[in-house]
Amino acid sequence: MKKLFFLTIILLTFSQMINAQSNMRFGVKAGLNYANFSGSDVDTEAITNYHAGVLLEMKFFDNLAIQPELLYTTVGASYDIVGDEIKNELGYISIPVMAKFNLSDNLFLELGPQAGFLLSNKDDVNFEDYNTFDFSVNGGLGFKISNNLFANARYNMGLTEVSRNADVKNAVLQVSLGILF
Repeated sequence: MKKLFFLTIILLTFSQMINAQSNMRFGVKAGLNYANFSGSDVDTEAITNYHAGVLLEMKFFDNLAIQPELLYTTVGASYDIVGDEIKNELGYISIPVMAKFNLSDNLFLELGPQAGFLLSNKDDVNFEDYNTFDFSVNGGLGFKISNNLFANARYNMGLTEVSRNADVKNAVLQVSLGILF
């Protein structure tokens, strides 16, 4: 009986994987970042930057899909010190893995973790010892404009410090447009 149960579970899992492969769609997305540092004792101002990349939507059920993404994203903050604007821009390769829950035919909720790897930094304030890894959690809402076109807004809350010398984390609001093929 245990073997029959185990075999049934394996067959159901295998059939779901075959079905999932037919429900995979590749896409591209790009948009704006409204980024700031959270947790700073210094008063910071948000900066506007961009993100762009590719994604893969894997639909498992009518109301659930998993969407890993590979994005280049720029974040950071600016400071006003004695009338001079000082800006820090950090460029990351980000890998969010979002669970997408369809709330209706056109509206979806997305939640998931994100790993980021620091590629570049343009800074007027030298933090030194930048952390090369950034971990965060994301949550957002999206709207399916058509079967292939979508728009979404997502909040990215950093959980790791940007630098070993500064007790600040990334906080980013992203607005994106994307297309699925």
